[in-house]
Amino acid sequence: MSSQGVEKFGYKQELRRSLTFVDLVVYGLIFMVPIAPFAIFGSVFQSSGGMVPLTYIIALVAMIFTANSYAQMAQEYPMAGSVYTYVGRGIARPVGFVAGWMILLDYILVPCLLYLAASLAMVAIIPAIPIWAWLIIFVVLNTLINYLGISLTAKVNKIMLVAELIVLVIYLAIGITALAQGKGGHDFGLSGFYNPETFTFSLIFGAASIAVLSFLGFDAVSTLAEENQGTSKQLARSMIVALGGVAVLFVAQTWVAGLLVEDPDKLIKNGDAAGVAFYETAGFAGGPWLYILTAVSTAIAWGFADALVAQAATSRLLFAMARDRQLPKFLRKVSVKHKVPVNATFLVAILSLILGIVLTILPDGLALISTMVNFGALTAFSILNVAVMWHFYIKKKTGRWFIHLVCPIIGLCVLGAVLYNARETAQTVGLIWLAIGIVLSIVLLRRGVMKRDMTIDESGVK
Repeated sequence: MSSQGVEKFGYKQELRRSLTFVDLVVYGLIFMVPIAPFAIFGSVFQSSGGMVPLTYIIALVAMIFTANSYAQMAQEYPMAGSVYTYVGRGIARPVGFVAGWMILLDYILVPCLLYLAASLAMVAIIPAIPIWAWLIIFVVLNTLINYLGISLTAKVNKIMLVAELIVLVIYLAIGITALAQGKGGHDFGLSGFYNPETFTFSLIFGAASIAVLSFLGFDAVSTLAEENQGTSKQLARSMIVALGGVAVLFVAQTWVAGLLVEDPDKLIKNGDAAGVAFYETAGFAGGPWLYILTAVSTAIAWGFADALVAQAATSRLLFAMARDRQLPKFLRKVSVKHKVPVNATFLVAILSLILGIVLTILPDGLALISTMVNFGALTAFSILNVAVMWHFYIKKKTGRWFIHLVCPIIGLCVLGAVLYNARETAQTVGLIWLAIGIVLSIVLLRRGVMKRDMTIDESGVK
């Protein structure tokens, strides 16, 4: 794609176009983490009454229709900024600001969440090194790689993806073998997909509000639009492929893990406060070495691979909003040598480190930040679905009623059900953040910093 991809919208091509279709798919897979259920399996198992695979399928339905909306907008507006850009141009800039503000709640907190979870896991394995030291190690290493450019990040992503898939294949092979041999009286069954004794819609949608965390990241591919060397259709396809591929992996591993839980009733009753339920199924199937392998893999995947791309995505969103003068202008600075938003990258690193250290002091720091992450993303996704209907079906009158009307409505309804059944803490924090975003958009609008429409003349590039 030529630089006219962004210049026709009034922007200057500043980022390096070096990412292929495979790079984009790998980026999405790494952000979603193919072994993401390792870390939250116990929580989802308890919340869903043991129906973890079904929960992930419901979460996928919520995401697949939203992914369609992202794909439509990515082809229409091939620029960095993700939902902020799409909603701002699809409806109006103030609405786009609110959508971008809500996704920031996810993007800014996710790197911190990942660093904290990984550091806690490493402390459990190597207690001699304090948690703050692990935080610094993860943050500094990832920041250095991101600073050196998106091409290096892409290369590291491919290595990490292969490593995660190898661990997953080992787990599935040993787990399926254990089930085939009837180890401990366990065998194959389908209760994870439907259990009439415990099934309720509120139960499954409530659990989906947790499981959907594993899918957050497919949308981050859209933040790399200005580093995509192909067409906008390539960007759209990469999101769908990454989402579908990781969904198959999620369902497969949680189905096997659910069948290997030694005492399902106990896990449902007592929960998994220590976050080791998945590792215990690994230990049950293959012994202590598999327990350690899955635990260490989770720490590396969350604290290194996933946090690496999360930091990259967040910096691109901050860059896009600063370029449009919605955030301080120092965030729009791009490294001349490495072609990355350098100040935004460093800011994400500093915030992640400070928040991580603060949260280690709190007794429930990890649980607190986990409850806040999903609400922002799901709210932004809901606004995006509305933007697709408004921009394509109502304003442009495309006549494509299924793609531009039915799909967004279904996505909106499923997301609404998940948000409605989310934890009260997440709803409270999310609504407060939403209110702040609305107030800020009004202030920016009245001060003339923000115009109602995103036009070529208002590019922020002077």
